[in-house]
Amino acid sequence: MPDRAHILIVDDNLEMARTLADGLSDNGYDATAVSAGGEAIVRLEAGGIDAVVTDLRMPNIDGLAVLEASRRLDPARPVIIMTAFSAIDTAVESIRRGANHYLTKPFKQDELYIFLGRALEEVRLRREAAALKRELGGRFAARAIVGESTAIRAIRELVVRVADAPAPVLIRGETGTGKGLVARAIHAESGRAAGPFVSINCAAIPEGLLESELFGYVRGAFTGAARDHGGLYAEARGGTLFLDEIGEMVPALQAKLLHVIESGSVRPVGGTREVPVDARILAATNRNLAAAVRDGKFREDLLYRLDVVSIALPALRDRREDLPQLAAHLLTELRGRYPNSPVERVGAEALALLARHAWPGNVRELSHVLERIVLLGRRPEIGVDDLPDSVRDPAAADPLEFRGEILPIRELQRRYAAWALTQTGGHRAQAAEKLGIDVKTLRGWLE
Repeated sequence: MPDRAHILIVDDNLEMARTLADGLSDNGYDATAVSAGGEAIVRLEAGGIDAVVTDLRMPNIDGLAVLEASRRLDPARPVIIMTAFSAIDTAVESIRRGANHYLTKPFKQDELYIFLGRALEEVRLRREAAALKRELGGRFAARAIVGESTAIRAIRELVVRVADAPAPVLIRGETGTGKGLVARAIHAESGRAAGPFVSINCAAIPEGLLESELFGYVRGAFTGAARDHGGLYAEARGGTLFLDEIGEMVPALQAKLLHVIESGSVRPVGGTREVPVDARILAATNRNLAAAVRDGKFREDLLYRLDVVSIALPALRDRREDLPQLAAHLLTELRGRYPNSPVERVGAEALALLARHAWPGNVRELSHVLERIVLLGRRPEIGVDDLPDSVRDPAAADPLEFRGEILPIRELQRRYAAWALTQTGGHRAQAAEKLGIDVKTLRGWLE
């Protein structure tokens, strides 16, 4: 929409139309006055009209016909109807047919300016929302899930099918498989795409803070709560709330989450009343939640509520045929971030080694390897020498392959614990669980 919106004024009393047009011109609009419905439709067909203000009763072609023509040519264009008191019923009918508002003659011009400004602002906001949805669709829609393996094609199809369903979706997969990308794709494909996408990592926030961050708090709820805080659940209103690493949430908080999902309302920490919220829930985990239920670490009723639809992401080693396309896609993204890098493509020999690697860190590990090469590379084609030792020499990537000097057991523990922590993305609870020790012992190994 141009800086000065162009308004078409239609009234069989041409002097009245010109008076309104002059007033609009004085208030920052471009305005054209015409005295017949037929002439108005010709102007609309020529284009360049942002809004219409038309009298309802006119000879031959009336205001309803002008409204119909405007809606046919541009359904989003605002139309305001002017009418005498005796034609109120017909004016109401115009609203049913798509008019934005009607004004009963005589009216103050300020009324017209107010309603016209509101209507044009609504159009602007709708267009911005549509543009945002298109942008999100380009970046995060199902087609952003790269690969042509059978598993990935099935996931893309499932993302589209569940996007507009109100039910929660549980996304499963190892660390680095792209669970967050799939969550964003579901949001981008849904009718909530113009709304917020709010993500929270349940493992990254201390247990004592997670409840207040997620559900909000009221002033005075605890020391330091100097003002009300809506929380991330409320922030996601009208959009999607993505609960990453849901398996790390403590059972007490799981109970409150279950209540919120089922009731559609949140009670902030320290609050006395519940606040309605409307947010689609997506959750992700790299843990076996069924086993966690058996161990008493995850509520069975919450698992049933979250696992209405489940999407299982394959590890990169289980879809090696996608690696060339993935590598090319990641290189394109990285070159956008580092435009001065000479690196353009992966050589055939290097690609063969990339395809042979086990990729314990999955797509995230591949992305980090390529980012390092893009940063440090000096030639257009990635060669074998550009690859890290862990990729060039498969034995170097195997933590159970013992080589070099003999290390004290204490040092071996420290290194292995550090490696395990890296594999779980820095999540100590997960690393300790996989090592078969408690977090306190892990901390001791790392010191």
